[in-house]
Amino acid sequence: MTPIQAQSLPLILSGRDVIAQGKTGSGKTAAFGLGILSKLNAKRFCVQAIVLCPTRELADQVAEEIRRLARSTANTKVLTLTGGTPVGPQIGSLEKGVHIVVGTPGRVEDHIRRETLDLDHVETLVLDEADRMLQMGFEESLDAILAQVPATRQTLLLSATYPEKIENIAKRVMKDPEMIVVESTHDETTIEQHFYKLSDGEQRLNALRLLLLQHQPESALVFCATRNDVREVSEKLQGHGFSVLALHGELDQRERDQTLIRFSNGSATVLVATDVAARGLDIDSLDVVVNYHLGRDAEDHVHRIGRTGRAGGSGMAWSFYDGRDKPKIEQLQETLGRAIRNESLPPPTILKQAAPRAHMVTLLIDGGKKQKIRPGDIVGALTGENGIEAAQVGKIKVVSNRSFVAVRRDSVKAALAKLGSGKLKGRSCRVRTL
Repeated sequence: MTPIQAQSLPLILSGRDVIAQGKTGSGKTAAFGLGILSKLNAKRFCVQAIVLCPTRELADQVAEEIRRLARSTANTKVLTLTGGTPVGPQIGSLEKGVHIVVGTPGRVEDHIRRETLDLDHVETLVLDEADRMLQMGFEESLDAILAQVPATRQTLLLSATYPEKIENIAKRVMKDPEMIVVESTHDETTIEQHFYKLSDGEQRLNALRLLLLQHQPESALVFCATRNDVREVSEKLQGHGFSVLALHGELDQRERDQTLIRFSNGSATVLVATDVAARGLDIDSLDVVVNYHLGRDAEDHVHRIGRTGRAGGSGMAWSFYDGRDKPKIEQLQETLGRAIRNESLPPPTILKQAAPRAHMVTLLIDGGKKQKIRPGDIVGALTGENGIEAAQVGKIKVVSNRSFVAVRRDSVKAALAKLGSGKLKGRSCRVRTL
């Protein structure tokens, strides 16, 4: 177990209200997931636990983790209620009966108003990344939801930071909570932090190129201040040959989902994003976080760099700053407990190197869960007679009517030919590269 699991799980299992403060990626989801499942009655088809998350992406990941933990418990129904998806199918699932709801405050409140979600039998309420929910302005929605949950319940509050607003909510909605604090900052053995004093414009872009070429990370998440910065940085990196994707608020949900799938399966090495767009991301084995522009405050910095070095792993964080960032640097020095010094960049001659290409390419298959397609079917179709080696197949994601599979770049033609000429679940499926 991770430290936060070892300290919080006994209390959660005993039924206590718990505030667990720990850095991003410390293993909080498994702790509260096991707590929920330990007292779930699968024979009662009513909502017995509700988990609130700040973003759709985090809600999807939490629901997936709870389903994974519940594999040994027959007939456990977990439903995700988030925006950006049709309400109709969600209402249909609620009518059939579910045990655990994982959702965003806005959509959950919407279902309460429609009277399609009954929270009268909730025994466990979880506020996950509570600090982020308040930052995003969900306080009124949280109050509306809390008013519908029984007063006799277990409440679990999980957060990377513990600002005053969180303390106030905890006092209102929790009963004698036990506070568990595991380091909310990231030590240098887990995440190497490097700071570079630069001016805006070409100097920052060149610094980013130098560091990416020197270290050649397989996955780097670059934070920019605005969506215009995201577009500019991603386009320029692409022009220099990098495998790069952009994530910002103007993408529709399908584009956003495909972008995250491609980045998480290794079909791009760099993801450039705004803070808002990147909230709730949970990407395994992220090598580097880059603060192309510093976050608004030290809490933002902790959240950002916590995307790497997760669950005992290690990573790097590169932060760019200029003279106008002096107050932020002073605040960061206080948070980190050390002086921040400007470091040297790699020599400019490295810019002559060719940018590394992503090892994987994503194939989009026209068929998914509704066509009864499973990951094993896709692996079998790819690796059958005259197919590609299993080692050439990467991550597979199956959704309602589509499936995504990553294959090694040098096997793309063979994979397309194999899937194009064969069948999945007895039907031909269109396949193309993303």
